[in-house]
Amino acid sequence: MSDIALVTGGNRGLGREVCRQLTQRGLTVLLTARSEEAAEAAAEEVGALPLRLDVTNPASIEAAAREVERRHGRLDVLINNAAITYDTWQRAATADLAVVREAAETNLYGPWRMVQAFLPLLRKSAHPRIVNVSSEAASLTGMGGGTPAYNTTKVALNALTRMLAAELRPDRILVNSICPGWVATDMGGPGGRPVAEGAAGIVWAATLPDNGPTGGFFRDGHPLPW
Repeated sequence: MSDIALVTGGNRGLGREVCRQLTQRGLTVLLTARSEEAAEAAAEEVGALPLRLDVTNPASIEAAAREVERRHGRLDVLINNAAITYDTWQRAATADLAVVREAAETNLYGPWRMVQAFLPLLRKSAHPRIVNVSSEAASLTGMGGGTPAYNTTKVALNALTRMLAAELRPDRILVNSICPGWVATDMGGPGGRPVAEGAAGIVWAATLPDNGPTGGFFRDGHPLPW
């Protein structure tokens, strides 16, 4: 049986390309989107299975977890890709905290909810993986000002990665944060690297061997400073 991978925000950009690359590797991919129609259209394009899921809605997540359990009985790979609000127009000193709060619902609490809901299914896998799609903008080492909603929520996501990796080590669940780089998507804008290159680093983390790293921050398979 092929491994089962679930990708949040899989209907466009980076998420859709991750789904494409995973299906090409022979995985059964659950492509999720907030809209059933969007999930179906993108899944048909890349050879995945559609699943409606809104990471800001606990009831939607629980329903999706029940559906995955009913159809597949387990989950091998959880890729927390969905993200919003690259707020380049804001500064921390004057930021609209309502914007920050809204970003956190998707960028931090979304992945957190997903892990909690799908952990029982991940524990049924022979080699479970959790991949949190982050950004080098979340690295405290080189952080400056600006983009406060996006950057702070990705910093928090990295902290969650570290905690989960430590707590889930006895369950053999590898948990890593991945920076895809500046990618030419709707959020990233024109001029970035090809989407396929950014997706490849996420796929690398999703398909690590059992002795692979956990609790790390990587881009293109190479460590990044926290």
